[in-house]
This record gives sequence, C-alpha cells and structure tokens, in this order.
Amino acid sequence: MNKFITLTLIIFALIISSGCTTVKPWERGTLSKKEMSWSPDPLANTLSEHIYFAKEAAAGGYGSAGGGCGCN
Repeated sequence: MNKFITLTLIIFALIISSGCTTVKPWERGTLSKKEMSWSPDPLANTLSEHIYFAKEAAAGGYGSAGGGCGCN
C-alpha cells in the first residue's frame, strides 16, 4: 500500500510540474522577441559552445567540429 501511495505522488508531481500551456495567437509576438530566447546573444552562445566542446574533446549537434586541442 505504501508503494502505491508513493507511486501516485510521484506521478502527480510529474503531471503538475510539466508546465504545458497553450499559447494564444496574440501572445506569440511577445514570446518571439529576442529576449525570450534561450540565448539572447547568439554570438556569445556560439563562443561558449565552441569552448565547451573543445574542452570536452567532442563535437555536439550544433555544427561545431573539432577536437580537444581547441585549434579548430
């Protein structure tokens, strides 16, 4: 019985924390502003990704190539 209550609470917490919502057509203009993007400065984001992937010696799915030396 205790496992059932725990499982129910976990599922309830996941449903509540999903945060899905419907965006109205008149709200889309606000959400499409530059400030609302994940990274408002694309140049700084590209530089950070380049440094990260050079240090990790891996290439991510962001179009950057290279190895661990950072010389690319």
